[in-house]
Amino acid sequence: MKVETETITYSNFINNEWVKSDSNELIKSINPANKYETVGYVQKSTVEDLEKAVKAAHEAKKAWRRIGQSARGQFLYKVANILEENLEEIAETMTREMGKTFPEAKGETARGVAILRYYAGEGMRKEGDVIPSSDSEALMFTKRTPLGVVGVITPWNFPVAIPIWKIAPALVYGNTIVFKPASEAAVTAAKVVECFEKAGLPAGVMNFITGSGSVVGQALIDHPLLNGITFTGSEAIGRGVAKSASARGIKFQTEMGGKNPVIVSKDANLDQAVEAVISGGFRSSGQKCTASSRVIVEAPVYEAFKAKLIQETEKIKVGNGLQEGIWMGPSASESQLNTVKSYIEKGQEEGASLIFGGNVPEGEEFENGFYITPAIFDDVTPEMAIAQDEIFGPVIALIKVEGIEEAIDVANNTKYGLSASIFTSNISNILEFIDEIEAGLVRINAESAGVELQAPFGGMKSSSSGSREQGEAAKEFYTAIKTVFVKGC
Repeated sequence: MKVETETITYSNFINNEWVKSDSNELIKSINPANKYETVGYVQKSTVEDLEKAVKAAHEAKKAWRRIGQSARGQFLYKVANILEENLEEIAETMTREMGKTFPEAKGETARGVAILRYYAGEGMRKEGDVIPSSDSEALMFTKRTPLGVVGVITPWNFPVAIPIWKIAPALVYGNTIVFKPASEAAVTAAKVVECFEKAGLPAGVMNFITGSGSVVGQALIDHPLLNGITFTGSEAIGRGVAKSASARGIKFQTEMGGKNPVIVSKDANLDQAVEAVISGGFRSSGQKCTASSRVIVEAPVYEAFKAKLIQETEKIKVGNGLQEGIWMGPSASESQLNTVKSYIEKGQEEGASLIFGGNVPEGEEFENGFYITPAIFDDVTPEMAIAQDEIFGPVIALIKVEGIEEAIDVANNTKYGLSASIFTSNISNILEFIDEIEAGLVRINAESAGVELQAPFGGMKSSSSGSREQGEAAKEFYTAIKTVFVKGC
């Protein structure tokens, strides 16, 4: 039976006004737990809509820069408080729109609050340094200056946290924003933008536009008034963003895919390792760029680890993330579900053994959703597609190795380098792993997914353009350094 629940339609937010697109067309967002439930609608925007948003940001940038970093920080405190007041409503929308369980959605929204407060505090921190001059009668110092208009393009898998960890530092360091989220999570993103609106930001500082990445996303990157672009998404699109931005000579930041390894040594605490692998690999239905997807296990403990992993995975309850007791929700969309299915088929075709899950669960409650059970593969070799490609689903590939040196070689045998973890009680293993692993996020006896908001986040190789997000490192992207030399007449 098709059931339509109460829905909401969001316009673009440009120059402090919610305005409909010139196209007069809407994009429907559906619930992946029930494809017949419409969560809401957003605008199918045009290049003309984008032009208005960029112009508004450009015209607002001078006044926003001049109010000072402390005042900008105070605005972020207001946004944080408003987001916190609306936490459960926004988290529920997130669960309905992209399938993440309600507890996870609440945790992500709470993290957004914490990020806003962290960067609000940046309003009272230093903007530069005094540098000794060879001229004893002169004063020399550095000063941070904003880029200007920054484009923010974000994915659907973290529709609150990722936009906020880009927007908050951009704003506090004096930039104005044009924000384009992924259409699959744009209703949730619009609710976040409402929090910025309610905080009373000056007109044009925050602008929000929705629509096709190939149309308005590309037009944003190519716009002559844009001064910087920050992007999180797939590697293929990220490379296009980098190419376009480089051609124009503007600053760009791309955070892309991951094929994140977990090494389990023969001296590891296997219970701890299993718990972390399940959390890192199957939480959010594996739809994290830092998700654990390759588990590289030393031969002496391989069979014991595998048995424990299957035993604990059997306890996972899949279903609608708004229901109590559900551990894993659906894939975010039908296309994402089909991608996961195709890799499960490809793994079997290449000779890997599907030893658990990987099927659509049976039952009436699953008929209208994009569900799949957690999948575990055995007999995986490093060259297989399931060991090389980012699947973005709840699929774990087990790989047996004879020692730590081989394990690290296998872990590094991928074009990606986002996150990696090892489980071991041997200090020599830990030190070798830290030195030799090719990843931007290195975790010891902890799951591969997750980083604290005050710490730099980003990858190596094809996972990143090289810059870092979050923490103080964000300042390096969102500002430029002026060196000032002052001498009296």
